[in-house]
Amino acid sequence: MNCQPRAESGFVLPTAIFLLVVLAALATYMVSLSRTSHISSALDIQGARAYQAARAGIEWAAWQVVDPQGLQPSPAPCPAPTTLTLAGTLATFSVDVSCTPFVETDGADTVAIYQITSTATSGQPGEVDYVERQIRASFSR
Repeated sequence: MNCQPRAESGFVLPTAIFLLVVLAALATYMVSLSRTSHISSALDIQGARAYQAARAGIEWAAWQVVDPQGLQPSPAPCPAPTTLTLAGTLATFSVDVSCTPFVETDGADTVAIYQITSTATSGQPGEVDYVERQIRASFSR
């Protein structure tokens, strides 16, 4: 009986371990990439909702100062700083609305200008789901 060791014995095990480690690393990377993509998409949607909530604040304040029924004196007073409560998909947002009036004279005409700032926020600052949008608009009457 001639027992000679074979030169290629034990070569498959290190190769298999290497391939398992590489495949596990690729799987971990793919899961991380997928998670990041989902979080980014969710924050993008929340950002769009925050913009719409802030826009609702602008529209609310504009309705207060423009006064289409003519019930307010001219120039109409600015609404006091207000925090709006919204419903539906925007219910998670806090909308702070403030108004600053300016009066300009143009010859014999007096024009009231209202600068309205609306800030919509959701979540806590420093958290991963925190979203804030601010819109400023000017109206005249």
